[in-house]
Amino acid sequence: MSSPFFPSDSSWDAAYERELQTFEDIGDTGEIWFGEESMVRIIRWLEKHKIPLDSSVLDIGTGNGVLLVELAKSGYMNLTGIDYSPSAIQLSEKVREKEGMSNIKLKVEDFLAPSAELSGFDICIDKGTFDAISLDPSDAAGKRQLYVGSLCRVLKPEGFFLITSCNWTREELLNEFREGFEILEELPTPKFCFGGRIGNSVTALVFQRK
Repeated sequence: MSSPFFPSDSSWDAAYERELQTFEDIGDTGEIWFGEESMVRIIRWLEKHKIPLDSSVLDIGTGNGVLLVELAKSGYMNLTGIDYSPSAIQLSEKVREKEGMSNIKLKVEDFLAPSAELSGFDICIDKGTFDAISLDPSDAAGKRQLYVGSLCRVLKPEGFFLITSCNWTREELLNEFREGFEILEELPTPKFCFGGRIGNSVTALVFQRK
């Protein structure tokens, strides 16, 4: 497993505070994790599989909330974003207001200890949050187990989980989510060539809850 840099827990708020200030100063929404193609990939999958526009969608670790805005622009109406960083939620609220997407729900939540009202979702999406949890220096393995347990609680049976990771291979993710989930599809991601071998720097999978 490779280990790209992720900020420590104490750095997240500071990072989002900087992005919030930048947004207030010049209207820049900040970084889109994994780039715009990662959002396009998710939306294309939802459209290809004719996921109803009123399906309840949870964005786990929403950050600046840009993915939710793009989903709303594509017609999805029941959208929720959570982040444990209050500054991230403040930023996503500002982005939501700028885009006029008042139907997007945003909440400060720790996904490893979700509130009781966070349940019954048809779709859960993760772009980098599981990666960040995986690299937590304090009991990363235990936190990964908590994550899977939380996902089982918030996602409906037969609901879909779309994960984008730069830290885990397909096989490793299959192992992490073997309890309670089955793989449906691996989504195409950009490939790279090094030393004559072709590989992917990003893995994107779709699971279904059993």
